[in-house]
Amino acid sequence: MTKMLCGYRVLDITQFVAGPTCSRLMAELGADVIKIELTPTGDHARRSGLRSRKKEFEHCTQSTYFAQHNHSKRSLAINLKSQEGQSLIKKLISKSDVLIENFAPGVIDRMGLAYDAVKKINPEIVMCSISFAGQNGPLANEPGFDYMAAAYAGITGMIGENDRAPSQVSMAVGDSATGISAAMAVAVALLHRERTGEGQFIDCSLLDTYLQMHEDYIPRVGLRGKAALPERSGSQHPNGGPTGIFDCGDGSFLQMMVMPYQWPRLLQAIGMPELEKDLRFNSPQNRRKNKFELQGIIEKWMATIGRRQDIIAILKDKRVPVAPVLTLHEAIQHPHAIERGAIRQLNDPFIGNFPIPGQPPLFSKWSYSNNLKAPLLGEHNEEILTTICGLNKSEIASLYRDGVINTDTTFCDTSPD
Repeated sequence: MTKMLCGYRVLDITQFVAGPTCSRLMAELGADVIKIELTPTGDHARRSGLRSRKKEFEHCTQSTYFAQHNHSKRSLAINLKSQEGQSLIKKLISKSDVLIENFAPGVIDRMGLAYDAVKKINPEIVMCSISFAGQNGPLANEPGFDYMAAAYAGITGMIGENDRAPSQVSMAVGDSATGISAAMAVAVALLHRERTGEGQFIDCSLLDTYLQMHEDYIPRVGLRGKAALPERSGSQHPNGGPTGIFDCGDGSFLQMMVMPYQWPRLLQAIGMPELEKDLRFNSPQNRRKNKFELQGIIEKWMATIGRRQDIIAILKDKRVPVAPVLTLHEAIQHPHAIERGAIRQLNDPFIGNFPIPGQPPLFSKWSYSNNLKAPLLGEHNEEILTTICGLNKSEIASLYRDGVINTDTTFCDTSPD
């Protein structure tokens, strides 16, 4: 099967999640992604997550965090502060289609790789910069990660109980979403280049991504001001519904979302048709106003049933949208996720076999690889420098001696026992 992005070369000068997500998506669709890792330690993600427990691999920088976000790429570990490193990266830029970076604004410029410099080397290149708040604006030069962007976007302030501090989201939602958005943007820019021959610069921001995640509150608050701000409502959605998380009475929870047209279905399921005319609940506005009282009524009914699976069966029979609130341990073992490849396995020679997320879009003309591998730091130094940059073994040996490039492979002998 022909790889959809076969023939495209991507230089990935990124770290952590957002940038690596963008380039990994392209790698899984067939692009040759060269991960440029800064010497001597590479991507900071190598120092997070789980590492090998084997003593012989204690110096190996491979980790589950790094592997999840950087499998399917090649690694070149290089000192971009050196003249030789600058010469090599510029040669790679001249032979690449895409450059992705996610440092704070100004850092890539100090490396000599601002877009103006890059396009002089390769006018047709597509360059994508991913950052906390974008390349311009009052916040552009502030340091920030995913959670700072969520806070500035008004997301964090909406989460948690009303009588307590806002709650901390425990996963990098914005990083992942921004990486996906950036990959889409790069693909569209490549399509534009195919039609016009023009390269271009793409500015992707975590804060911008978070702001567009708001479902409908931005226009509401924009029109009505503070009066339209939703109060934090814990396990219940601010809009009522009823929509939220409900205690099944057996130590488990379920998630339910009921649209106005589905309200009669819920009443049939719980055997309380009289609530349709109850003044507390006879309109979406009243159900929103009295959502906690309604929650109590529903949870009292659930307690009489006694088991989550039985409650879900009753609700599904009436086509009420409902789902169990699974633990992550349960979620990664769910047959649906496994069958669709939303959870898959990465077999690392140092760490072992472990699950990672799948690739969300499924294509009728393309299948993802089941043989996933994450590179060691500098694993592909020689391969890249000989085949793309035209260096010989003597020149590469000199680069090692001068500290221009380095590698993890000396610590990671994977020969069979």
